[in-house]
Amino acid sequence: MPLNTKRDHLLHLIQSMTRAEKRNFKLYASRYQGDATFVQLFDLLNQMDTYDDKAILDALPISPRNLPNHKRHLYQQLLKSLRLLYIKRDIEIFIHEQIDFARILYSKGMYMQALRTLESVKNKAEAHHQDVLHLEIIEFQKLIEARHITRSRRVANKMEGLLEEASHRSRIAHSSNLFSNFNIQIQGWYIEHGHVKSESEVANVQAFFEAHIPQEHLNGPLTFFEKANLYQGYMWHQYILLNFDDALIYAQRWAALFREDPQMQEKDPTLYIRALYYNMVLHYMLDDAESLRDCLTGFEAFYHGTAPALDATARSTARVYLHLSRLNHAFVSRQYQDGIQLIPTLKKELRLLEAQTDVHRILLFYYKFAYLHFCDGQYEAALDYLNEIIHLKAGSLREDLLHNTRMLHLLCHYELGNYRLLDYLLRAVQRLFAKATDLSPMLARTLRFLAELSNKPLSEHTAAFRQFHAALQPFLHSPFERKAIHYLDVPAWVEGKVGRRMGNA
Repeated sequence: MPLNTKRDHLLHLIQSMTRAEKRNFKLYASRYQGDATFVQLFDLLNQMDTYDDKAILDALPISPRNLPNHKRHLYQQLLKSLRLLYIKRDIEIFIHEQIDFARILYSKGMYMQALRTLESVKNKAEAHHQDVLHLEIIEFQKLIEARHITRSRRVANKMEGLLEEASHRSRIAHSSNLFSNFNIQIQGWYIEHGHVKSESEVANVQAFFEAHIPQEHLNGPLTFFEKANLYQGYMWHQYILLNFDDALIYAQRWAALFREDPQMQEKDPTLYIRALYYNMVLHYMLDDAESLRDCLTGFEAFYHGTAPALDATARSTARVYLHLSRLNHAFVSRQYQDGIQLIPTLKKELRLLEAQTDVHRILLFYYKFAYLHFCDGQYEAALDYLNEIIHLKAGSLREDLLHNTRMLHLLCHYELGNYRLLDYLLRAVQRLFAKATDLSPMLARTLRFLAELSNKPLSEHTAAFRQFHAALQPFLHSPFERKAIHYLDVPAWVEGKVGRRMGNA
């Protein structure tokens, strides 16, 4: 599992480009009649898998001292060619270009032409919910009207309408900022603290939520992105509280915004992809295999129908979410072999997505690979993936994933009868758990059970499992263990040991 932590930015950009984008760059670069060293540098880097300074200096007439300047120049030219290509696809880039054109016209003293350019693009900004750019256009129009004689006042109510529009858009920009802040703040709470673990934390989350929600703006009409941010904030709030049913309601409303305004699926596909993914996550958390399958089918249809038009960010995000959701469906449907059969393809895909995917996300895939094999009784195969995770630095892992990994590692060794090794590993995990700030009480109790079990003869293990099964019952009914059980279902493992059927995995 190669995980690169440092990559050359220029090579990374070239490797991210499609054939069409590279072809467009070569056409763009053909206009240069003079020094075309940057084109030669592009051709050389385009053939490299890993960056090599020496190979570049050997192949091109560039001194080591000037190489950074040549790379910087090529980087800028690549971005310029991509900008020209994406003007037709990205509405924000197009609007920015038109505003730039208006500024150039204005600087040339052609302020009436600048006004006409701004007026024509303003409608596009409004139609595509580009609230910040819409306000920027209006402010530029006001600047021109204030400094020059444009005869706009001869048109009845034209200036009054512009000023009223400016006030209205200023209010929208302000409230949009508040709603996006609200979404980021609530999501930030989850990133920092995770799910609630006690009633006191429930109160703290509720107080934080009420302190940051823009209550004064809820009663008026909301724009598309205000609603999107509001629904996300509500979803994160309920998700933190482990109220997955309520969180699903807001995730569904978030996705419904795009179905009510289909053009936004094309204009902001990444946000729509995230909405679809969190619907699937919440069906997974609710053990609703049928609804997850329905959502997954819809997600696949959207992805395959739009993939050629998606940019690299949207495409890689969609691929990661698609694969995670397929694995999650294997868990909730208890079709572990179906999930295992996906792994070879997914491993190849992860290598391709490595540059756009953070290390934690890749390790999450490896944990799910291990857990699928564990649920299917393939403990040696599970250990292979768990060892991949453990041998990386712990700093790359979120704490709960690290804890689940180490506990699943212990359970695999127990199943394989590696009791002496288990004694050694237990001490390392005990030290890890002792330092933990976000440890599931169920995992802490399970570690204590394994330590007790290691001191008992094999003949007493069945009785010990029966006693532990009874001890786990409060955790099954605790709302604070709902997510932990989804990612490592210790009660189901214990039920299997006492002769009952394997439960959730």
